[in-house]
Amino acid sequence: MKTVLITGGSRGIGKAMVELFASNGYSVAFTYKSSDAEARTLSDKTGALAIKADSESESDIISAVKKATEFYGETDVLINNAAVSSFGILSDISLAEWNRVMNTSVTAAFLYSKAVLSQMINKKRGRIINISSVWGLVGASCEVHYSTAKAALIGFTKALAKELGPSGITVNAIAPGVINTDMNRAISDEDMRALADETPLGRIGEPAEIANAALFLASGEAGFITGDVLNISGGFVI
Repeated sequence: MKTVLITGGSRGIGKAMVELFASNGYSVAFTYKSSDAEARTLSDKTGALAIKADSESESDIISAVKKATEFYGETDVLINNAAVSSFGILSDISLAEWNRVMNTSVTAAFLYSKAVLSQMINKKRGRIINISSVWGLVGASCEVHYSTAKAALIGFTKALAKELGPSGITVNAIAPGVINTDMNRAISDEDMRALADETPLGRIGEPAEIANAALFLASGEAGFITGDVLNISGGFVI
């Protein structure tokens, strides 16, 4: 049985991935920062191992990988999904907020990937999937810090894919468009309708649609795909 470690797995896209991978026979571990009730409910529902870990803490990240390894054995698939949403014009963004966004998305992906690499390299196989965003492809006004973090994940993906290809490890990214998650609840209903109208398919995406893409990239059928960025935005970014 293959094992997957999903960061930021208690809600939204992460939750959808936990549910889908568990239903497809994977041994699933997921991390969460503060959503204790949601994490317990998801763990009870899926049998997944819930690990409380702050993505801004190196020691928490190292401990999370250790717990997942002790419980299931070596990790076959790592999905770097943890992120925080943040809005504001550049002149209002504090250094602390900039660091929070960058650390949660980019530095955590670096640390989690580094922590599982020895396991994957020893086996000469593995999958790393980074959840970026279409805003990492094109940028978003009033989200310079978020867009920067998601763009950095794409650069991280491409460089690491070249480095790990000889070891049989694939590294890919998914760039979701506007998805129906808690992270987007700060967006008004009117603005969400406007975003749906701007999308060629005429609607907002669902977490399960991103989860299905991740499941494919983790599969044997995607064995010759690496360094790619899968744009799942309903045509919002073409």
